[in-house]
Amino acid sequence: MTLDANTRGALEAILMITDAPVSLVALATALECPVKEVRDSVLALKAEYEGQDGSAPRGFELREVGGGWRIFVRQEFDWAVRMFISNENPTKLSQAALETLAVIAYKQPISRGQIASIRAVNVDSVVRTLLSRGLITELYTDSETGAINYGTSELLLELLGINSLDEMPLISPYLPDANSNFDVEL
Repeated sequence: MTLDANTRGALEAILMITDAPVSLVALATALECPVKEVRDSVLALKAEYEGQDGSAPRGFELREVGGGWRIFVRQEFDWAVRMFISNENPTKLSQAALETLAVIAYKQPISRGQIASIRAVNVDSVVRTLLSRGLITELYTDSETGAINYGTSELLLELLGINSLDEMPLISPYLPDANSNFDVEL
């Protein structure tokens, strides 16, 4: 037995707005419905989105991942989403964020304190911004100091159009003291 049309619509709305997989139990709790009915409705939605009723598959699909259900772009339409996103007005990074990102890219792994020392300013909010945009990632926590060390993410490489950090240009020719060894540990 599946949910009535109104509750099924509510289920679909929840799945549409979530950015993380939602368990059947969480869905059933939110809708105040039995888990079995929610499961049957989720499977019916999945079949409908795949076009199992004779209609064309939708541009999105419902997948069970990470212990829950989530709507994803259908793989064959990734190209359209990428084109749409690349044509949108990208949010630009501030000068402070660009400078911090450069320090991280060239000196990684590097702690927040080391970044602040190089830039001579507090970098807490800038590092949070770069983390939230997925441009940097936490690599590890230093066992002696407890400091989190950061590095660049695969997303940054993709956005820069390079395959590895080895393809980044040397920065030493642009520094006031060319003997600063800024490029040494890439």
